[in-house]
Amino acid sequence: MLCEEKLEVFENGFEDGKFNLRIEFYGKDARKILLAVIRELYLPDYGEEYVYPFECARDFWGIPLEAEEIRVEEFRPNPVKFLNRSVRNRLEKALESIDAPEEVKEAIDLERAEVHKLGKGLLAMGKNFVLLEEGYLFVFNKPSARELILKYLGMLDGA
Repeated sequence: MLCEEKLEVFENGFEDGKFNLRIEFYGKDARKILLAVIRELYLPDYGEEYVYPFECARDFWGIPLEAEEIRVEEFRPNPVKFLNRSVRNRLEKALESIDAPEEVKEAIDLERAEVHKLGKGLLAMGKNFVLLEEGYLFVFNKPSARELILKYLGMLDGA
C-alpha cells in the first residue's frame, strides 16, 4: 500500500524512496517496531499531532498503536566475549526456526556478526540484519537502520 508519495508498506515491511530505506522482518510480528521507525522518519515533516505515514501504515497493518505508546530505550551493549560453537549453534538454530526465504537466510553472515547478550537471549547484528534469538529477524539495506531498530526493541512482545 502506498502511504506517502515514496513510502510503500507491505505485509512484512516497508520501502521508502525518500530515505532510500527498506526494512523487512521475518519470524515473530515486529510491525510495532516498523511503525515506530516510520513515525520517527516522518515526524520532522509532519509534526507531533498527526504523522500521516504512521497512521496509514498502522491502519494497513491493523495495529492499535498510539504514538504515546512508542517507547524508546537506549540499547545497552553487552557483547559476548567469546563467539564459541555453542553461541554459534544457538544463533544458527534461531535463524533456521524463522520462516524466511532461503535467499534471505543465506545473506545473513553470522560469522561476522556482532553478538550481544540480552535478558531474553542473544542478539546478532551485521551491516544488513538484526537477529534476536527469540525469533525476530530484521533485514535492511542501510546500516543506519540498525540503530533505528535497536532503539525500539523494548516494544517487542515479551521484551
